[in-house]
Order: sequence, then structure tokens, then C-alpha cells
Amino acid sequence: MPLQSSHYPFSAIVGCDTEHLDDLGLSLVLTSVSPEIGGVLVRGEKGTAKSTAVRALASLLPPVDVYQGDRFSVDPADPAQRSPDGPFGSGTAVENRPVRLVELPVGATEDRVLGSLHLEQALTHGKVAYEPGLLARAHRGILYVDEVNLLHDHLVDLLLDAAATGRVTVERDGFSVEHAARFLLIGTMNPEEGELRPQLLDRFGLTVEVAAPSEPAARAEVVRRRMAHDSDAAAFASRYREAEEALAERIAAARKALAQVRLSEAALLKIAEVCAAHEVDGLRADIVTARTAVAHAAWEGRTSVTRADIRRAAMLALPHRRRRNPFDAPGLDEDLLDRILGDEELPPDPPEPPGPGGSDGPDGSDAPSDTDGSDDLSGTDGPSDAGGPAEAPDGEPAGQEQLPAPQEADGSDSSAPVAGPAGSSTARAAAPYRPRVLTVRGSGEGADGRRSRAVGTRGRRIGSAAPGRGSGSALHLVETVRAAALRPQERGRLRFHPRDLRVAVREGQESNLILFCVDASGSMAARKRMTEVKTAILSLLLDAYRRRDKVGLITFRRQDAELTLPPTRSVDVAAARLDDLPAGGRTPLAEGLLEAARVLRRERLRDPRTRPLLVVVTDGRATGGRGAVGRALSAADHVAGLGVTTVVVDGESGPLRLGLAARLAAHLGADHMPVSEVSADALGNAVRERAA
Repeated sequence: MPLQSSHYPFSAIVGCDTEHLDDLGLSLVLTSVSPEIGGVLVRGEKGTAKSTAVRALASLLPPVDVYQGDRFSVDPADPAQRSPDGPFGSGTAVENRPVRLVELPVGATEDRVLGSLHLEQALTHGKVAYEPGLLARAHRGILYVDEVNLLHDHLVDLLLDAAATGRVTVERDGFSVEHAARFLLIGTMNPEEGELRPQLLDRFGLTVEVAAPSEPAARAEVVRRRMAHDSDAAAFASRYREAEEALAERIAAARKALAQVRLSEAALLKIAEVCAAHEVDGLRADIVTARTAVAHAAWEGRTSVTRADIRRAAMLALPHRRRRNPFDAPGLDEDLLDRILGDEELPPDPPEPPGPGGSDGPDGSDAPSDTDGSDDLSGTDGPSDAGGPAEAPDGEPAGQEQLPAPQEADGSDSSAPVAGPAGSSTARAAAPYRPRVLTVRGSGEGADGRRSRAVGTRGRRIGSAAPGRGSGSALHLVETVRAAALRPQERGRLRFHPRDLRVAVREGQESNLILFCVDASGSMAARKRMTEVKTAILSLLLDAYRRRDKVGLITFRRQDAELTLPPTRSVDVAAARLDDLPAGGRTPLAEGLLEAARVLRRERLRDPRTRPLLVVVTDGRATGGRGAVGRALSAADHVAGLGVTTVVVDGESGPLRLGLAARLAAHLGADHMPVSEVSADALGNAVRERAA
């Protein structure tokens, strides 16, 4: 099979040679052998060849047969597949083409992904014609999403629907189209930039953690190969041509052998035991692990699944399914896995009893029976109704993640104080709760999210406007025709000009920057007050995760303020920094507010569209010498001049309160909220008590 040489060769990647595949190479190969596994999520820091490996994979896959001129790539050998470009008869020419690698940009519009009205046909010929999107192009190929954790929510919903049904239905602009969309989903991401929402995370069959090699010799070899490729790509590709061809042939052979691999009853029970012991949610983990073990056995040339196959499959299929909330790191207890698998090899299934004719097989032959259901785990071309990557989420609507509270591994009380440096202590947060929804005043134009009101490309239509520079809104045909009709026409005929174009103006929700400015002084540490404060902040962080916000963390104690966490979408990193935050010492309130002002100004220059929400967590006390209170109030007036929506969470508790935080909120022009009212349930109870 001729191989493409436009990308860096797969076998040239260190760790992806045929005989010694690392986890990244093996996961990509196994999903190529059995696409029903459900794709791969590659997690790792930047510069670890994630994208290089994915782009190199496409050239190794066997080509597909398609009807000539069919934009939807239906399989001519499958009469059940129908193309919107059809019907195609027996006399239609069939061509053989390479598997497509379709990249879905993070900033793609819904029309680009699903398809849209063909504007040229509509405006020049008056015909309603459908222009296929990226999901149609990816059918029977690879759909690759780089930085998948930054994908907008509405695109995530589209991917979930397509992965669950294997089809795409488009109902808009006067036409209705349905087409198949079965693809190998591969995503890459840097965890430092934020985590993936649970529904899409579970949709990936396998997950891999990659990191740059630490051995100097391995690092030098990576650099040597990269420089050789950049200096002469053709010569470099020719050096690995034989290895590439051997790898492609082995993948094709494993695909053919997949249906012959037997998953014994003992192996299936062992897989179920492994998944149950690791407390994964649902049954998708069992199905994916079984399919991966079968694919691994086929890749290794075996006809039955062994302990080694199950172990390798579990290491790839289970780590990301053990996460209970976004603050948990993915991982697997290998010691527990080895104890469950044991040292003895799995026994084979007992032979089938002879049939009525005295033979061992159902058709009168001596061939083994296929009635044990193992065919459901072998290679097919479509999603299975039994579960796996084609299974819909377990009754959970998109975007409504229920994230339980993080627990300590040793069962200890997470709110107990921990000894820290001299003069300080570290308190742990308790179980988070559902907090009040904090929003930014007014309306913005930020990235799609779920917090504040915004005018953008999503939501309900509130009007129309001429398309601006970089406008991502879809063309609004009715308003476009109306604008053309209101303009004087030549010879009474309706003619369109570029100035007639109109796009929809929609009102939806945006994500925001949530900047926490936390008082970690001694007054906050007293009487377990810091535990209550950390629990409130942790609850707000969980809320920021659900609403796709960026978060930043400033702490102030003793003599100065520190930007503990620069603004990021990695909410789990913020939670880890919060958990280790010590408390004690003086209260440099003015320094904390001035540091918040510096961060807000810098972020405004970096991204003017992202509106910030400042959350100041303090009891309002300011210590540090004469004039500390005056400096704090002056700093508050300075922050108020920035025009940023601010909330003061009052950490003061007890029967005797000074009300200093309320005074600070007045100078900030902020909403004042006692820490006990951060909980939505607590606020609701208070309202009901007052109403009674």
C-alpha cells in the first residue's frame, strides 16, 4: 500500500517503533485496529509530539472504498448506508482513497461542523443546497481535535450527539439532511490549560499521559531525528519507509484477525472484576476494556485474550474513568490491578457439547462455536447499541455534571488543620456545596460560557446586524433578503450586494475571569474560620469549572501579597494551591487589593473581551502599622475606579462582629456577602425564614 509522506513518519517517533510501542503509540494503534474502542485522549505538556503522532497515524490506515463524487463517503459494500448525494446504483464508479484526517478547530462555528446552506447556490440560482460540514468529511476517518479541553460547549454537545448515534441530523434554513458520521475521535490537550468536561472525557475510549523523556540519550535522539526531518523531509521519510509499510501491514492484518480472537468467560469475568474493584462509573469501562483487550490480542497475533492483554487494556481504559471530580488526578492503582489479575493464566472456555449430528460445531463441522457473544467485541464499522463509545450518557443531560466532594485517600478529616511553617497553619476545606451564582453586571462579548449575559453567536436571537470583522455568526437569510428588498432595485428585480448581508445578533452567556483575592492572615485563621472560607472558595471553584471560567488566585498575609496562581482555565491547579495555602501573620489588605488591580489591568490588555469578576475574601481587618486602614480604603477606591464587578465575601463570624468587610465593600462598590451565605441552599433557607 503506498504511504503518504507529507507528515513526520509514525515509526520515526521515539517510542512508536513497531517492536517497542509506548502507551501513546499503542493506544493509537489499538484504536486503529478496533475503532469501536472509541478513540484516544492524549494528555500531556506542550512539546511532547502529541499532534505529530496523530497526524502521522492517518497514513498507516488501510484506504477505504467510496462512490465517486460522494461527499459523504458511504461504504459501497454496506447497503444500509445512504448518502444525501445518492442514490448510487450498481453502475456508479467506486474509487479507493486514503483515510481522511479531519481537524476540528477549537474556534469552529456550528455551521462549519454540521454543514450549512450553500450560499452561492441560494443567492445566484435560488436553490436550497446543503454544504457538508467537518463531521460529514470525517466519516470513516479520523476526527482530530487539538486542545480539545478548550472546545466550546456547543461543539462538545455536537460531538457527543454524533458519537452516541453515529449520525448527524441538520434541520435549518429550509432543508433537512441526515447522514452517517462514524469516526475515530482523537483529542490532545494540555492539562495546565483546564480539564475536560466529564461527558466528553468518558466518551474517549482510551487515555494516555505523555511527558518528555528524562534520559539525556532519549532527548538527544528526539532532537537528532527532528533536525534530520526538517533538513530533508523526503530523505528522512525514505529511511523509515520499510518500517512504515511493515506497521501498516501489521495493522491491516490485526484488523482481519480481530473477528477470530476469543474472549473467554474467565477473561470477561476478570475484566468485570477489575472494573468493579476500581469503582468506575457505569458499564462503559467494562465494554471498552474488553474491546481493547481483544484488539491487543489481535495486534500481538494471539487468538485468545490473556492476562497480559487485560492488564494493558485496563491501564489505557480505566485511569480517566476513576475521576470523581475535576480536582482528582487520573491514575490507576497498579498493585491492586496485579492482585486482581493474579499469577495464573486464564483458563479457556470448556468445549461446546456435541450437536444432534455428533459434531462439535453448530453447522456440523469441528469449528469452534461463535455463539458466546465474542463477535460483539470484534471489529465492525459502526457504534454498538450495547454500549461502548456509542452509548449515550447514563441519563445525564449535557452540561449538568454532578461532581461529588473530594475525599482524602486515607479517610481522614479533610477539615483538620495541618501544621505549617512557624507562625502559620494550613486548614483543609470541607466538602463543597452548591454556591450562589455570581455574575458580572451588564452584557459582554466574551467567549461562550455559562455565567454572565453576553451578545454573541449563541443563544436566542434578539436582532440582526451587518457582519463585522471576524464575525462568527451565521448569515440570517430573512434579514438579508429584507435589506436587499428595502434598497431600490434595478428593473424591478431583486439583486443582492455585499452590503445587504445580515447576521443574527444573539443573546446568550459568556465565561468570565474569576479572580480570588484571599485574606490568609492570622485573623482569618482563628476559630477554624479558614476552613469555612476555603470550603466556600472550593465551592466557587467548582462552579467556575462548570461554567467554563478562567480563575486566578491572589493571597495576602504577613507583609505582602502574592499572585499564587496566574489566570488559567486549570481549576484543579487552583484547588491544589488553595489546599496548601497557609494562614497566619498580619493583614496587608492594601497590598492585596493593589495586586488585584495590577492583575486586572494586565488581563484587560491581554484579552479585552473577557470581563472579570473580583471576589475578595476577607474579614475587612487591615494591620501593619499606623495608617493601614486608610491605605486599605484608598486601595479599595482605586480598584473601584477600574469598573470591575466585585463581591466581598465576609469571613467574619461569631456573635461580636465589627462590620469592617461591609465598610470595605462600600468603598469597592461591591456586593457584600457573609461567608455563610455563599451556599445557595443557605440563602434559600434565609429567604424562606424571612418570608415566614
